[in-house]
Formats: sequence, C-alpha cells, structure tokens
Amino acid sequence: MLRLDFHPTGRHFLQIPGPSPVPDRVLRAMSYPTIDHRGPEFAALGLKVLADMKKIFQTKQPVIIYPASGTGAWEAALVNTLSAGDHVLMYETGHFAFLWQKLATRLGLKTEVISHPGAEVWRHGVQASLIEARLKADTGHTIRAVCVVHNETSTGVTSDIAAVRKAIDAAKHPALLLVDTISGLASADYRHDEWGVDVSISGSQKGLMLPPGISFNAVSAKALEASKKATLPKAFWAWDEIIEMNKTGYWPSTPNTNLLYALSEACDMLLEHGLETVFARHQRWAKGMRAAVNAWGLQIQCADASLYSPVLTGVMMPQGIDADAVRKIIYERFDCSLGTGLGKVKGKMFRIGHLGDCNDLTLMAALSGCEMGLKLAGVKLAGSGVQAAMDHFSSHAAVVPQRKAA
Repeated sequence: MLRLDFHPTGRHFLQIPGPSPVPDRVLRAMSYPTIDHRGPEFAALGLKVLADMKKIFQTKQPVIIYPASGTGAWEAALVNTLSAGDHVLMYETGHFAFLWQKLATRLGLKTEVISHPGAEVWRHGVQASLIEARLKADTGHTIRAVCVVHNETSTGVTSDIAAVRKAIDAAKHPALLLVDTISGLASADYRHDEWGVDVSISGSQKGLMLPPGISFNAVSAKALEASKKATLPKAFWAWDEIIEMNKTGYWPSTPNTNLLYALSEACDMLLEHGLETVFARHQRWAKGMRAAVNAWGLQIQCADASLYSPVLTGVMMPQGIDADAVRKIIYERFDCSLGTGLGKVKGKMFRIGHLGDCNDLTLMAALSGCEMGLKLAGVKLAGSGVQAAMDHFSSHAAVVPQRKAA
C-alpha cells in the first residue's frame, strides 16, 4: 500500500502544467482561522478578491467566483448563456477542448467541431479563418456560441484570441465568444475586455498558484443579456444570484473561505510584480525550456513557433519510445513529476510545466532530471539541453527583482 505520509528528502519537483507549486506565502494565508462567511470581515475579503480578479482578467465587467474546478466553470459558462438544442461551434486544439465539447454535448447542446485540417494531431492553435468561413456560411445565425481554448494545457499551444474575435466580427455574426483560459490566466497575456470575450473561464491551480478548488467566469454585458433568455437548467451555477450578492461581498452559497484567503495573497503577489512582468517572466522561462528541447534534438508538440505556450512545453518522443516510461524513470529516480500525454497523444509526449512559483534553478533542476531520465530510457540526444538552458538563463537577465547581497 502506498504511504500517503512518505516524503523523500528535499522538495518534490512538481513540473506538471498544473496544479502548479503553491508559494509558502499562499500556504500560510490558507492557514488563517476560518471566519464567519456572513460576517463583516468576510465581506471585506470578498470585495477585495472580486476587485483583484477583475485586474487579473483585465476587465471592468463582473467576475464570478465558484468553489469548484475549471470543469464547473465550463458548465457555468454554457448553462448561463445557452438553451437546450442550441448550436455551438467548438474548435478542437487538444484534449481539454475535446473534453469541453463532450461536456457541452451531455448538457443537450448541438456541438459542431472544427480543427486544423492537417494530419498532425493537436500540434496547432485555433485557425481563425476557419471560424470566419463557417460563421459566414451560417446565414441563419443558428450558431449561438463559439468556444475556444486560449492555452491548451495538453499540447502547449497558445491561440490568438483577438484574431478569433476579429473573425467573428468579420463574419458579422452575433455568436457569443466563450474562452477557456484555465491554464493561461496569470501566466500568458489575457485581455477579457480588449479582446471582446463574452465569457472567460479559468481556475485557481495554474498561474494563480493555488490548490484546485476555485473557478471563475468573467462575463461581458452581452453574455449577461444572453443569460436572461437562456433556459438550460441551473441553480448553483446561476450568475444572477451570485452577482447580486457579490455587490456586498457575499455569496448565496457557502464559499471556500480559506482558499479565498489564498486567492487574495496570490493576487497581491501577481499585482505587486505587475502583470506585464509576470507575462515576461513566463516567456523567458519558456524560451529556456525550448532551448533545452532543441538541444536534445527532440520535437516540440506545438508546431507553430508563433504560438508556443509560455506555460508549458510538450516534448515529443522518438518513434518506439514510450513517453510514460520516460516519465516513470524521472519520477522514481529524481523525484520530479512531469505531465503525461493525454488522449490522442498518450504515450507519445510528456509535458514540462514552467508556470507560477518557479525560478531559474527550479527549472534547471527539472531539466537535469529530464536529461538524465531520457538517457536512462535509451533516448539518443543530440546534445545537452541542460547546458543550452543554462546558457539562455545566464545570458538573459531575469525580469523580476532579484536578491542583493548586503
């Protein structure tokens, strides 16, 4: 039987693309005494996190916070804006886009899936021109919403959401734009208002550096208007009651108080550095990781360099190498967890997360474990990815303040 209290010496290297490592500051905030969620102290906390999350989403519109996973926020986005049998256009960029489509079908929606026309599986982002063409063909405007994933966690591809909005506008189509930014928010640049998103969906366990358990909907005025006519069943997920009670800092059901303490602390950390600095930090880390993969002579799952994710890098294995066997070696020998390949790419690739509470040495340790594990698994490497990443990090200064000796 696996011991749940087994902890080897040193810290475990959690380099999956979420849940991401939780900073000590956030863990301490979670340990604050639980307070009355109907008392005045809680109202102050509620109003603060609601205001902070508007800054993180870069919106002036309401942000709804649920005590749920990102899957719950997917469902909330759909049931608040749509009715049974509504036609939804969904773009498949990877496993999580596929799962969202599966959820929509179970809710009774008519889902239509489009994807990159090439033979390569899940290596490309959203091709906005395909959405534009499909919407132009929908002269009766039967399509009620377009659903896309901003940062596809299963592949390491970040799609151009502004281009999707332009495509919808160019088609002169009234469809809502629903965007999953569960792994993108607070790591990759995301602008709810500027990009014309109607519902943005996210979760706590990625760039926000929290444990799983909080999810979000950021909503536009158009989405709120649509919610007045939507007839899919909803009670717990309903926006209207939550938004009304949020005006005074409260929720209609019991909120996860201690995770909201953690959210408040995480927002302080992100906003202290500034979102632009946070995004630049992730881009720098990602370039270092890709330098390592290129030096190894291995392929990156994302085939479009303009869409490389700053959150994670998918590493493709040579023919005949089981990616999960490589991951197992790295986990057992070097106490480092990597993301598995999901769905159609199971066993063909693994994912290295480089998001949230990391630094150069965290990532160098993970790459060292990867390089040793690849060699032990019999993967022939073209060169040292560890050396390539060290060269990158040492020649590109960090974008956040560093410690200074007295």
